[in-house]
Amino acid sequence: MSATDPDDGAKMFDLAPVSLWIEDYSAVRALFEQWRAEGVDDIKAFLAADPDHVRQCSKRIRVLKVNRKTLSLFGARDLAHLMANLGQVMRDDTFKSHVEELAQLWNGQTSFSSHTVNYTLTGERLDIQLSGTVLPGHEQSWDRVMIAIEDVSAREGARRRLMDSENYAFGLFAHSPVSLWVEDFSAVKRLMDDVRARGVEDFRVFTDVHEEFVPRCMSEIRVLDVNSRTLELFGAADKETLLHNLSAVFRDEMEPHFREQLIDLWDGKLFQQREVVNYALDGTKLHLLLQFSVLPNHERDWSLVQIALTDITARKKAEAYLEYLGTHDVLTRTLNRSFYVDELNRLERKGPKPVTIIIADLNGLKTANDELGHGVGDALLRRAGEVFGSLVEKPASVSRIGGDEFAVLLPGTNAAGGEAVLASLAELLELNNQYHPDLILSISTGIATSRPGDRLEQVVKRADMKMLHAKRLYYLQANRDRRGTGAA
Repeated sequence: MSATDPDDGAKMFDLAPVSLWIEDYSAVRALFEQWRAEGVDDIKAFLAADPDHVRQCSKRIRVLKVNRKTLSLFGARDLAHLMANLGQVMRDDTFKSHVEELAQLWNGQTSFSSHTVNYTLTGERLDIQLSGTVLPGHEQSWDRVMIAIEDVSAREGARRRLMDSENYAFGLFAHSPVSLWVEDFSAVKRLMDDVRARGVEDFRVFTDVHEEFVPRCMSEIRVLDVNSRTLELFGAADKETLLHNLSAVFRDEMEPHFREQLIDLWDGKLFQQREVVNYALDGTKLHLLLQFSVLPNHERDWSLVQIALTDITARKKAEAYLEYLGTHDVLTRTLNRSFYVDELNRLERKGPKPVTIIIADLNGLKTANDELGHGVGDALLRRAGEVFGSLVEKPASVSRIGGDEFAVLLPGTNAAGGEAVLASLAELLELNNQYHPDLILSISTGIATSRPGDRLEQVVKRADMKMLHAKRLYYLQANRDRRGTGAA
């Protein structure tokens, strides 16, 4: 047989490793000419407007022949079996691709292609790459068109799995309940590599000497993306608004934290966790737990870093309140006895000396509680707290050390300084009583200043004795006043 023997061509067609179809499109061409005569010019819009137009084209296509690969691909016994079930093969997803194929032919092309979905006769999905060509010599009639179908299901399945994986990862990022940032630290790494190349070994000392290096590194960070929780946390309308206002977010306390972060990176710690402070765009202070991680495969250049920020502001407030309760008296808002004992011991060890101590005791609190009720007594204590709260500033302190007893510790204060504080206390009491004329707040005080060699316990005892003496004088005078009032 010669190379051009028709039998050879038939064998090549039948044994081809891809699915081949010979089809007759002449009736489709005739239908196109009819539509052109009726004024159709935009075939895609025309077909998309009415699916029945597409079905008219499909019905006019005649399948003349298919090869063995086609039968095995679709699970058909023979051409008759395949044609009897062609509706199962071409369904659902084929509409849009068929419109594209027909549009290519309408526009004068003698070949067309599409990516579509077919189904085997057992219902299995086939992703296919379809290529069609009007065979030479048949361009005027379209009565011989060869269709080649390549099964790309494996490739498309892998692509869909990759897309699903990407969508899953994006969903985790976008909808995470914590603030997530994706950042590029590659410029920071180059700066640090340059410092290392200059022979620097102790990076902490280097940043002590070159204070400008830390803010420079901060300025080189490039934010690639943030999630919706980040916008919500920082009060930004959108990503652009946040990125244009980063200087308002990362400020004040952030620089020392970032310095420690750089030191950890210098030491090779590519995963870090620490508490930091940032600010929302409205100025609200945010306490955050920062988790920093150089993402896998980016360890060499730090070009992809994820930062997770968990809002711990409420927890920090709770901790601060618990700490406050541990050192403060809730009713008077002065410091409590626990603080007083610790502070007295600290001053004993470290000073500064001399230390002046004032012991103060409310007059008439028991009477107020017994005769007017504990609510009135508590009001007197709160008023005392207001007075003492305005009396001194750190490092001096005022503590409630008993039911109606207060202690004022004045470190580094001599006797004259202590007397000045007592004078201020008298003025504050007078002012407070002007606002509460119905119930006078009265306080008996005793004062003592440490001498060389004194233990502070001795100073407290001297001040306490003076306070008790002043209290006795107060009640003696009060009794005289009551008797005088009775005689009158």
